Amino acid sequence: MNTIFIQYYKSPVGELIIGDYEGELCICDWRHRKMRPAIDKRILIGLSAEYLEGETELTKACVEQLTAYFKKERSTFDLPLKLVGSDFQQSVWKALMQIPFGQTQSYLGLSKLLKNEKAIRAVASANGANAISIIVPCHRIIGSKGELTGYAGGLPAKKKLLQLEGAHGFSNQLELF
Repeated sequence: MNTIFIQYYKSPVGELIIGDYEGELCICDWRHRKMRPAIDKRILIGLSAEYLEGETELTKACVEQLTAYFKKERSTFDLPLKLVGSDFQQSVWKALMQIPFGQTQSYLGLSKLLKNEKAIRAVASANGANAISIIVPCHRIIGSKGELTGYAGGLPAKKKLLQLEGAHGFSNQLELF
């Protein structure tokens, strides 16, 4: 059985679980998200691994880069990633990484980037299954009318991340009802 070394990081917008699998970041996700069991199952089965709490050089570097991001001292990340998912999910996650800091994209726009306009629902589903939050910036995806849409870390966290990045093109109103 392989090992994914995990540690927890209390960010200014919520607690993250960070995981290092053989020197690659395979998880940087919201610890208390609704899909936590499904995401963990996909990663653990996909890598034939188990979680073991412990700090590594990579988890330490991830925490340092996230801390700098939250202090507005970093706008990009340079960590080795291990994307665990289907080929389609991986293509969506790679497309997300092409959206620059401070910019947003709609699900339709992301579908067009993937040259598959009709795949909006599949793109949205893959976006929601992203296990490397912030670094694979699924928070930069908004509704076609600029509204904030679902986010694993919660809409308040998504709004704070977009505000931190100075993103334009999204409604600054956070409507819960």
